[in-house]
Amino acid sequence: MSTDTVHGTAVDPADRSLVGTLALLRRYPVKSMLGEDLPASELTCYGLEGDRSHAVIDRATGRVASAKDPRRWQLLLRFSARGARPAPDGPPSVSVTFPDGSTVESDDPAVDARLSAVLGRPVELRADRPAVSELDRLSPDDALAAGPEVEAPLAVLQMGAAAPAGGFFDYAPLHLLTTSTANRISELSHSGHVDPVRYRPNLVIQTPTPSDGFVENAWVGHTLFIGDTVELQLLIPTPRCSIPMLAHGELHRDPDAVRVLVGHNRRPLRGFGTPACAGLYAEVRRAGQIRVGDRVWITAAQTLAEDDIILPEVRNG
Repeated sequence: MSTDTVHGTAVDPADRSLVGTLALLRRYPVKSMLGEDLPASELTCYGLEGDRSHAVIDRATGRVASAKDPRRWQLLLRFSARGARPAPDGPPSVSVTFPDGSTVESDDPAVDARLSAVLGRPVELRADRPAVSELDRLSPDDALAAGPEVEAPLAVLQMGAAAPAGGFFDYAPLHLLTTSTANRISELSHSGHVDPVRYRPNLVIQTPTPSDGFVENAWVGHTLFIGDTVELQLLIPTPRCSIPMLAHGELHRDPDAVRVLVGHNRRPLRGFGTPACAGLYAEVRRAGQIRVGDRVWITAAQTLAEDDIILPEVRNG
């Protein structure tokens, strides 16, 4: 058994309570593209095996292409990616499906030219995250006020503040969401249903009560146990950008996916004010395998003080 202890105090396994079961496992092999569901996965300090192993890089700016800047990059949400064959040295190859249904492998010499032609900008697909990686981020308030294509000032997010070197993570290597939160968002939306896929979680936890609201808000700083082995240190609420409101594959644009959070779940976050949030970021304290159906527990007490949590780094563009 491997152990990756990152932050937090030792936990007595008896000091915990059952909060639900693991309902969904999803990885996103290419950042901002649609992902794939998994029945089971190894979980290490780098997150789910193969998650966000690749990203599209804007050659003009050197920044990571992300649908957080929807005016330039929302088309990425019409692509999908899945893990392909492993490589003996370096990251695994991934398979990219274009909006027209055609596919290309990440190690195909034509991949960059094909992506550039569809995205309308010179880009390259990379599997090595530089020590300093940045992306542009549109405020969700601006997206709601004037539409996601608005030409508004963008913030610049430095990626991976709470993640080890490797994957193209916004902040930490895991993002989780409960069905309680997903149900509450749906209850408050005009459509009556908001698909949790819009929030791009790695883990969805089925909570026993159909709707207890935004339950993750009370979990910050606690430790989560999944199955027989895995322990996660829960970090901060996930600040939402404009991505959930955008079209995702066959899901149409839905401003309520963001509007509900702006109106009903703003959370204080040092250095960020009170951003609209849904779900939590987490890092891995103890590695192992997890699978859909695993039971999930949480500690009664915090195992990491909120003042000790490393925060994302954002600056004005």
